[in-house]
Amino acid sequence: MNTAARHYEDLLAEHYTWMLGGDIASLVAAQAELLDGLGLRVSADDGATAVDLGCGPGPQSLALARLGYTSVTAVDGSAVLLDELVAHAEQYDVAQAVRPVHRDIRGVLPHCAEPESAAAIVCMGDTLPHLPDRVDVQELIADCATALRPGGSFVATYRDLTGELRGTDRFLPVRSSADRILTCFLDYLDEDTVLVHDLLHTRRADTWDLKTSSYPKLRLAPEWLADQCRAAGLAVRHDGIGPRGMRILHAGKP
Repeated sequence: MNTAARHYEDLLAEHYTWMLGGDIASLVAAQAELLDGLGLRVSADDGATAVDLGCGPGPQSLALARLGYTSVTAVDGSAVLLDELVAHAEQYDVAQAVRPVHRDIRGVLPHCAEPESAAAIVCMGDTLPHLPDRVDVQELIADCATALRPGGSFVATYRDLTGELRGTDRFLPVRSSADRILTCFLDYLDEDTVLVHDLLHTRRADTWDLKTSSYPKLRLAPEWLADQCRAAGLAVRHDGIGPRGMRILHAGKP
């Protein structure tokens, strides 16, 4: 079975910003508003550090820099998306604050953040369900709890896939434009996993090319994920539905 990392590298990475709407400025503004609303803004003289796990092209990393974090470690497994992040950081004049790290997000925190050093750790854009196993989610949250300083925040956004869609409801339009159409459909393998199939049509002159790929995603129940935060010693401050139907989980270190 394909992995999420391979799926993005082979199919989605070069189209990812387009898939999110294509306007990086609007994406950064939206993420800054969300994080600010959760209380993650810091004073510029605080010297606060943050980690963005699964940063993609950088909406969260750039938003964190805008909210006062003087150092943002941006981790992603896609070199294509990290290159895009670097270009955006230079455009926004925050290249000195953003440190790209090309690596799997599993097990990375002990290597990029000392215990009780990070003011914020974010894992957004449906990244958590891309992990191979629930144990990986538990270990990542435990690593976050260790790396956060007292009063620090962990924020995750993800899709709740525990409810099973049936029939044609499993076919979901993602985005379409004059030269690209992205559609996905879902196969529910078991209680823990859904197989996501992406179908990308790209227009070349008068013809359309089709590329397809699939990968497994975890079906993470909100109650289970909140319980993992509590088990790691974090206090759940917010747990609800946000824009575009994404779940927002904000947990803090007492």
